[in-house]
Amino acid sequence: MSRAALAAAPEPLSKDRLRLWLKLLRASSRVESALRERMRAENGTTLPRFDVMATLARHPGGLRMTELSGHLRVSAGNVTGIVDRLVAEGLARREAVAGDRRALRVRLTAEGRETFAAHAAAHEDWVDELLGMLGREEMAALAPHLDAIIAGGGR
Repeated sequence: MSRAALAAAPEPLSKDRLRLWLKLLRASSRVESALRERMRAENGTTLPRFDVMATLARHPGGLRMTELSGHLRVSAGNVTGIVDRLVAEGLARREAVAGDRRALRVRLTAEGRETFAAHAAAHEDWVDELLGMLGREEMAALAPHLDAIIAGGGR
């Protein structure tokens, strides 16, 4: 094949997918970085702490530490310090699990639920702003493709 033919030949689709992956990664990193900064500057907290509170808010009956770390997909050690601080600040409490003297369940207190609700409202506003260039139609077109990626759908 001549140089001109090689230059005119389309690149493999894998190159386009690689470029798309890099754009997705940059976009995700950009949004996450902005959320981290706003969470710190405006709410005086961290995104991991917000994630712990969000998980506990979705489970009002509380979670054992192993369950909490499983939902967050991190080690129990990663959430222990966050939970310790939430408990010390009165935003969460540890309770004994009936029938298991060693196990503790963690749940948000009323103050913790109020604090989380305020943070969640701000978080939603920030995400809305950061993704504001996407209209309903663009999101409806993009969402099934992202769902397929999340589900592990490839070839």
